[in-house]
Amino acid sequence: MLHFPRNHLAQELARALQGKNLFGDAHNGLFLAAPRRTGKSTFLKEDLKPELEHQGLVVVYVDLWSDQRRDPGELIADAIGSALQPHLGVVAKAAKATGLQSINVAGALTIDTSKIGRVDGATLAEAIRTLHAAAGKPIALIIDEAQHALTSEAGEVIMAALKSARDQLNAPGKVNLMLVMSGSDRDKLLRLVNSNSAPFYGSQIQRMPELDDDFIAYVAGLIERQRPELSPVDQATLSAAFNRFGHRPQFFLSALGDALSPFAGIEGRFEPVVAAAAEQRQRDDEAQMRSEYLGLRPLERAVLWRLLEQEQRFRPYDAEALGFYQRKTGRKVTAQQAQAALEGLRQHTPALVWKSARGEYAVDDAAMHRWYHARLAAQTWPPKDEELVA
Repeated sequence: MLHFPRNHLAQELARALQGKNLFGDAHNGLFLAAPRRTGKSTFLKEDLKPELEHQGLVVVYVDLWSDQRRDPGELIADAIGSALQPHLGVVAKAAKATGLQSINVAGALTIDTSKIGRVDGATLAEAIRTLHAAAGKPIALIIDEAQHALTSEAGEVIMAALKSARDQLNAPGKVNLMLVMSGSDRDKLLRLVNSNSAPFYGSQIQRMPELDDDFIAYVAGLIERQRPELSPVDQATLSAAFNRFGHRPQFFLSALGDALSPFAGIEGRFEPVVAAAAEQRQRDDEAQMRSEYLGLRPLERAVLWRLLEQEQRFRPYDAEALGFYQRKTGRKVTAQQAQAALEGLRQHTPALVWKSARGEYAVDDAAMHRWYHARLAAQTWPPKDEELVA
């Protein structure tokens, strides 16, 4: 897929992470929220990671969405273990092969050679210190879809260990460990920062800037260079279409590719075709949300409605919630029945509800929040069963 370089944003964030911004807090951890498929992961891998490496850092990137069958804590540990191995060098491997129990790295740190490449929550801080000492460089750890770490006890242990490592390695005026946590849902990321027991309590969630008119101008420039007969490209129409696509470059570029294909058989300008595809995508997305909601059992609908309405204030089994369920379903609802409905929403394909290891709940896809609020604003909530027929 086409990559739109966001060098300026990467440079700004790299500077903030290293504590070079006056009154900034990013050196304590940068928490970025952006909806799915809006270019967040591409930016982290293709822009921020290379920029940090260019500035002399060792960068470890891990995507907790990459293998949902594995424990998030294991994914983070494996990524750090993989980054650690090359920096231990021939001496460490030789020591391990000859049976030595430990070696000294950089004249300062003793390493248990039996643990080379193996990192768990208890030894994570030591492993990061080892990586820093062996590489002789600051470390940047980028965790994409970081909210998934909170779905397991091992993941929570890892997050606490990362905070410990940060506190040990960093000092006023000196940042040796930079943490970037990104997520597709701000409500879930907040679980990392919003309570006294949260591992990064007090940090701020930043909304990642969306791709904007600079992206549209970049795409238009490519089209005009490759297809001069289409100049000038109607950037206003493309910008409106991109907005309807929810600022999701994958869908936008796919529609562009279809419209510009020699097999499309389009007569006239291509921009209205892209605009029509965007409108259709918006209708399809809304129809999918409506279908999923109306396909639920009455109590599941009521529980999901309550979660959409309450967000972080959601308490599934208190008296107010049970009363809400009763009013929406027309029958008395017990806490056990509400729990079963919540589990049904979690097991739904695709999952509609997310649960942390501490028993906190959130809507799994932030797009459903946007759909809910759009219907509220249009005074068309809740959806009616008759809409499925229509």
